[in-house]
Amino acid sequence: MKVSLLIANYNNGKYFQDCYNSIIAQTYGNWEAVIIDDKSTDDSVEIIKKIIGSDERFRLMELPENKGVGVVKHELIMLAQGEICAYVDPDDTIAPNALEGHIKILQKNKDVVLTYSRLVKCDEQLKKLNSFKAAQQVPNGEQFFFNFPVQIAPLVCFRKEVYSRCAPMNPEFRIAEDQDLYLKFYEKGKVAFINQEDYFYRGHPGGISQNQNKEKSYNFWAKAIYSAMKRRNLKSINGVPVPDEYPGSAKIFEMLEYQNKIPYRIQKKLKIFWQKITG
Repeated sequence: MKVSLLIANYNNGKYFQDCYNSIIAQTYGNWEAVIIDDKSTDDSVEIIKKIIGSDERFRLMELPENKGVGVVKHELIMLAQGEICAYVDPDDTIAPNALEGHIKILQKNKDVVLTYSRLVKCDEQLKKLNSFKAAQQVPNGEQFFFNFPVQIAPLVCFRKEVYSRCAPMNPEFRIAEDQDLYLKFYEKGKVAFINQEDYFYRGHPGGISQNQNKEKSYNFWAKAIYSAMKRRNLKSINGVPVPDEYPGSAKIFEMLEYQNKIPYRIQKKLKIFWQKITG
């Protein structure tokens, strides 16, 4: 089972050496790495070319103009030759056993369409700051699941064949494109949590999450959630009618606030427990 590691680069070449080192250190050997540079304005392409050299496991494409992450990540999937895909940002790294842990689950469970594990937040030098404790198994087959608050997070591996049965990534999304993808896969089959820390997220001044204002980020996330509501033909959420038109992020998150309450969280835990014992 081949894995395609998908890397969307924009001005992150200076961090790519660490990413590269973590990829070639994988204990699971059947992989390729596909890189698309989204018309970087720095020397990223030259740096990446020098690092990968003649290693045929790596493929690099350069876009003639900046397209945005939604377009680039869709194109990466189209270029992937592996059965399994996983995004790795060029400024982040993965643990040596990352792919091995995910592949074991995907090989054993054909009904699992997506696996996810636990990321570790790091500083610019990749020194560990804290682990993303919210990552845990979510209930499968729940029409009101919207990954709110976030539980599905990198490292995420998914079956390429299933993506072909999903609506493609929204090209307008420059943030939260991953949330859009996770919800689409959730609707196609089971998702499985792997309790291992294997994705190291580097925080730095040039990172998208640092530079984009929260309002813009929340708006794209809310749009991904609203799109899921419409795909699922939901008429109401906890007794509140789903609007015919996108009402803005504040309204969407207000509709989901009940999912932060204790009664709902207890109900969710019971559902997860039942799914574990019944398979």
